[in-house]
Amino acid sequence: MMKKLQALCPWALSLLFLVSPFSHGGETLDRVIEAKTLVVGMSGDQPPMNALNRQGKFMGFDVDLATALANAMRVDLKIEQYAFGDLLPALAEGKVDMIISGMSITPERSTNASFIGPYMLGGKSILTTRDAIAQFQTGDLSKSDVKLTALRGSTSATFVLEYAPNATLVEVDAYGDAVSMVSAGEAAGMVADEVTCKLAIMRNPDAGLVTLDKPLTVEPFGIAVAAEDGEFLNLIQNYVRAYEGTGLLTGLRKKWLENSSWIAALP
Repeated sequence: MMKKLQALCPWALSLLFLVSPFSHGGETLDRVIEAKTLVVGMSGDQPPMNALNRQGKFMGFDVDLATALANAMRVDLKIEQYAFGDLLPALAEGKVDMIISGMSITPERSTNASFIGPYMLGGKSILTTRDAIAQFQTGDLSKSDVKLTALRGSTSATFVLEYAPNATLVEVDAYGDAVSMVSAGEAAGMVADEVTCKLAIMRNPDAGLVTLDKPLTVEPFGIAVAAEDGEFLNLIQNYVRAYEGTGLLTGLRKKWLENSSWIAALP
């Protein structure tokens, strides 16, 4: 038997071991295969990345990407909604198999999870009013003694603490709350991803809201999975590379970032 195995070409021998009944996947991959379900964590409050439509169903770039991954794995997709700041704890506790929620890849987050991607690039900007935009256009926030709001547990909140130490930071669980604060004059500005700021302006055309011409930073968005699960990480990496190479990600960017027709589906 061994001589027959040795006579096989190297790739065929590797394939035999790959499909061996004694091979064992990582904890997450085993769980997904056994349950025939991929559980993905999202905030549901980050359009166009992810949001709930008028019927209460998930929609957005992240939703389409998660659907593609579940289809490739031939399993059902289940999306679990958490406040953004609760997503990484949910991953650590095994409540979700991965996070796809416009989450920036950072050194701090990478100590508790592994990231795949980036599948998109974002950047920090500020949503404010026409009357207040002048104090933010210089890009020097370190001297600003203002009230700023940001999503709890986000890199936007960290950005405020680092680059606007004199500002008063108010963290919220939903972008809608932050936009309302800015519109009502309860905060001078909301720090968020550029696309989130632009969307808030489009959805509130009469509120006098504006944003910066150029983002303050460039941030890569990634898919978060459990740090210790190399098999699952490798599988998702391969899928994402294939999606980039075949143009699927490019198509999603055009659908959600260059076309605004989907906004009509939002509540």
